[in-house]
Amino acid sequence: MEHTYIIISDIHGALSGAELVQTAFERHHPDYILALGDLLYHGPRNDVPPTYAPKKVIPILNALSTRIIAVRGNCEADVDQKVLTFPCLADYSIIPYGNRRIFMTHGHIYSPDHLPCMMKGDIFLSGHTHIYTAYEKEGIYFCNPGSVSIPKGGNPPTYGLLEDNVFSIHTADGTTVASIQAA
Repeated sequence: MEHTYIIISDIHGALSGAELVQTAFERHHPDYILALGDLLYHGPRNDVPPTYAPKKVIPILNALSTRIIAVRGNCEADVDQKVLTFPCLADYSIIPYGNRRIFMTHGHIYSPDHLPCMMKGDIFLSGHTHIYTAYEKEGIYFCNPGSVSIPKGGNPPTYGLLEDNVFSIHTADGTTVASIQAA
């Protein structure tokens, strides 16, 4: 049996985004949360989120720390590791998923246009764009959960769920807005 994962990206220090992660965790009871970076800082290219409160985001994430596998976003800093109790500074992580691999990264180093070495059937998870996507190209599955705090493209805040080889994207109320079967 495969693990169930919630996939999140781009909280950018917004309390509303961290609370959405907490709600999604309580709703789906995943084995792990895959955090694709940009957790605490809003970054110089983003407006400050309306609920910007990184000091309130920290305890929410730390309470889930035994369930979080995280990678560094382009807005992470070494100081973030001093306040978070889970590793968050790796540029990527590779997770076995049955007979395939999940390659998780933020999207500013590796991206759908600049892939690492991957095999057919592998899953490429990235954030960074704040726009959710779920598609297959040349046998590789590309999944971006969007942003839980600062969505772009007119989208609502979203997160991803990988369960039973299906990657789905959900809004705050749990509505599925996109999905793809990773056959």
